[in-house]
Amino acid sequence: MALMTYLAHRRTCRNKKRIRGAAIANLPPVYHSPLEEFDREILNTPVEDAARLVRKGEWKPIDILRAYGKQAVKAHERTNCLTEVIILDAEEWLGRSLESGGGFGGRADLNGPLAGIPVSLKDTVNVKGYDSCIGYSKLANSPAEHDAPIVRLLKDAGAVPFVKTNVPVTLMSFECSNDVWGTTENPHVKGYTPGGSSGGEAALIALGGSRIGVGTDVAGSVRVPAHYSGVYTVRCSVGRFPRSGNATSMAGQEGVTAVYSPMAKTMEDLSFFLKTVIEMKPWTYDYHVVPLPWRDVHDEMGNKRVRWGVLRDDGIVTPSPACGRALDSVITALKSQAYNVVELNNNPSVLESLITASRLLYSDGGATFSSHFQSFFESNDPGMRQVSRYFSLPRWFKFLHWAFVKYLKRDEIWAALIRNWSPTSSADQWKLVSKRERIRAEWDKFWNENELDFIVSVPNALPAVPHGGMKNGFANCSYTLIWNMMDYAAGVLPVTKVDRERDALTPGFKINSNAVAEGSYKDYDADKMHGLPIGVQIVARRFEEEKVIWGLEKVKGVLEDIGERYVVVEC
Repeated sequence: MALMTYLAHRRTCRNKKRIRGAAIANLPPVYHSPLEEFDREILNTPVEDAARLVRKGEWKPIDILRAYGKQAVKAHERTNCLTEVIILDAEEWLGRSLESGGGFGGRADLNGPLAGIPVSLKDTVNVKGYDSCIGYSKLANSPAEHDAPIVRLLKDAGAVPFVKTNVPVTLMSFECSNDVWGTTENPHVKGYTPGGSSGGEAALIALGGSRIGVGTDVAGSVRVPAHYSGVYTVRCSVGRFPRSGNATSMAGQEGVTAVYSPMAKTMEDLSFFLKTVIEMKPWTYDYHVVPLPWRDVHDEMGNKRVRWGVLRDDGIVTPSPACGRALDSVITALKSQAYNVVELNNNPSVLESLITASRLLYSDGGATFSSHFQSFFESNDPGMRQVSRYFSLPRWFKFLHWAFVKYLKRDEIWAALIRNWSPTSSADQWKLVSKRERIRAEWDKFWNENELDFIVSVPNALPAVPHGGMKNGFANCSYTLIWNMMDYAAGVLPVTKVDRERDALTPGFKINSNAVAEGSYKDYDADKMHGLPIGVQIVARRFEEEKVIWGLEKVKGVLEDIGERYVVVEC
């Protein structure tokens, strides 16, 4: 039986890759031709300007689709970032009359705010007629019967969904690989991951195959890919961005709720995209969304003394020289314009927040994401393989291991993390939720007492990890995961790139003494990482997405004022 299911798994994987390959090969010849001057003009034009030209009748949506389609194919050849290819249906949709309906929906509204703009979607997003198998062969060959609310909203805005992008199996990793679609490469340095779980989106956007896309975030899944791949994003609060009607590996998990969020090539594209989605009244498409209109905060923020708190080291994983340098650049730039920047001390325990969030995420012992595997021999993510194996150990063995770590190795942090790493009963789940609320109250009090507008930190202690790196670094997620549990809005912007000389480890560099940090640093090599992007994270409070956008724009501006402009890949 095991052999039969494994063979079925392999057949499905081969078939899905064959279908994808055929979908790309059978595109009209124009999609396989070199970029022309007009294509480059389209690809390098901000989304807002391109949509305006479409509404004025100066640009044709089919030309825009073909330019992005060409670049998406090139990005896929370089990184293996695509899953479902929707381009031919998108072409048909653009040419369909308003009266006709059917498979891909009615015609695009060429008067909409996103008129004619191609939009890429993470593989989780349901598009009618296409799979959302999220890397599981068991979920393949089951095309969605309806467009998800976010897809309907985008089409009503005039946008053109045209490709879906790769994810890690389980969706619980900062890598981007699965048996169905294969491994996605970092767009800057081969051999490294673009991040996860929205890794395919980040790789495609970084190379200009899309300027705006939709990802998800439950522990850093849009922010870490933005950091690893050099793009822009905002992790929205629960209820601010449409999320229902899509695929997931952990249906029912709401201890730390996953959110859908925008990703973009540039800051202006990100700001415009998020503002456009909210101005489309997403609560009329998705019952999860709070009816909170877009708020212009520029006057409010411009008329106050903005206070930036710096979370320099979370006490778990020391920021690497590369990531610490990026954070220092931001701090220096803010101070150069007399912003009120304070170092945070005596903040609520990041470790307690991480322990609580991780227990909430894995309260079922990994049973739900594991249930989607068709075969025992199916590949799992390196990090989630570690997690699943630990959950499967007998409790007496885990207790002995915990005692060994705590009392013999004297690793208080790792011991605290693994102390109750077992499936949780309903009664204990309720206690965890109660604890989550207490921690939220503590952070809220801390924020008020320190009169903070933002917290600035690294998005992750390290740049992108090599393929397989989550085996050593799967627990290195505290800089993003704690804000998911808080449900704070948080954004990431690219700041600089790894430099093999400036960012090398020196004999005097001290790494926090615990298994999480030591495991993560096994893969830190500034020479091999040379050229990888490094981002910085800007955090505000719940439902303050507009404020995060303002903060990201301000940080980008002050960095450029001191000569530290991040240059995106031009097409």
